[in-house]
Amino acid sequence: MPQQVRIGTRASALALTQTGHVADALAALADLTVETVRVRTQGDRVRASLATLGGTGVFVTALRDALLDGRCDVAVHSLKDLPTGPADGLVIAAVPPRADARDALCARDGLTLATLPAGARVGTGSPRRAAQLRALRPDLDVVDIRGNVGTRLGRVRGLDPTTVADGPHVGPDAPHPGVATDAPRGDLDAVVLAAAGLARLGRLDAVSEWFDPDVLAPAPGQGALAVEVRTGDASGDTPLADALRALDDAPTRRAVVAERAVLARLEAGCAAPIGAWGRLDDATGTLVLDAVVAAVDGSRVLRLAARGPAADDAEADALGRRLAEDLLAAGAADLAPLGDVR
Repeated sequence: MPQQVRIGTRASALALTQTGHVADALAALADLTVETVRVRTQGDRVRASLATLGGTGVFVTALRDALLDGRCDVAVHSLKDLPTGPADGLVIAAVPPRADARDALCARDGLTLATLPAGARVGTGSPRRAAQLRALRPDLDVVDIRGNVGTRLGRVRGLDPTTVADGPHVGPDAPHPGVATDAPRGDLDAVVLAAAGLARLGRLDAVSEWFDPDVLAPAPGQGALAVEVRTGDASGDTPLADALRALDDAPTRRAVVAERAVLARLEAGCAAPIGAWGRLDDATGTLVLDAVVAAVDGSRVLRLAARGPAADDAEADALGRRLAEDLLAAGAADLAPLGDVR
């Protein structure tokens, strides 16, 4: 008999799509019957900014509660949403191969960051993106926004808000992926979104410019997914444990471990404009890690890099913490609000 596995997910179109990819992968790797369980989080219920809600962890707590009380066996998260501290009784059992870690500009009339007119209104819900945008273009009006991908695209003049149609993992009772009825329409010149989310939703047509990580540093873990389970379910010889081990991608895991170690050592909360990007150098086998700390108003940006061995998670973590120490020595604490442990 196949092992029955319930996968918990948020009910947004993007979350359901991401969870669908993981469900399909797990079912292909072992003898599993997979069921999706939708869980509503605080971040889905409240429309205030993430900074005022206490950070991206608002998307995680309800899913973790569902794991711990047995309503689901697996939870799929956007890895950048996960707090850096450990969760008692739970473990990230797999990090699948990473998608595009970059940010993307979705602007009216195909405009780029350089060609947006002075005073153009650019929306983002990320203090990290906002600070770096202000540093690159201090003449822009950077606007704090919330909402799913369709809602955000719908706020850009001339952009179609439609994201994805119902599919195998998006049933008829799923939330409509387009613009919320009370959302402003066409009040922005551009928005900045994660390239990975746009790709997963089939909305790369909205992109007018890709930001290389050395221009706009991504969030730690951006583009990666975290597959979390109860600690006891990650080991042994069950079909689920076997599938999780096969799904885990070591180069991606080491990169995001290093990125998140920067965040953890800096004790950075959601309001801290911090970016980090790790990748394995195939020629040398070493891990290359860049990190950025910016002033909220964009007036100063501190960017440092490090490289070192990453034969396991411990070495990757140590590299990230060393880079964070270098950032602190260079004055990171004078730029960003640090000390709010995630």
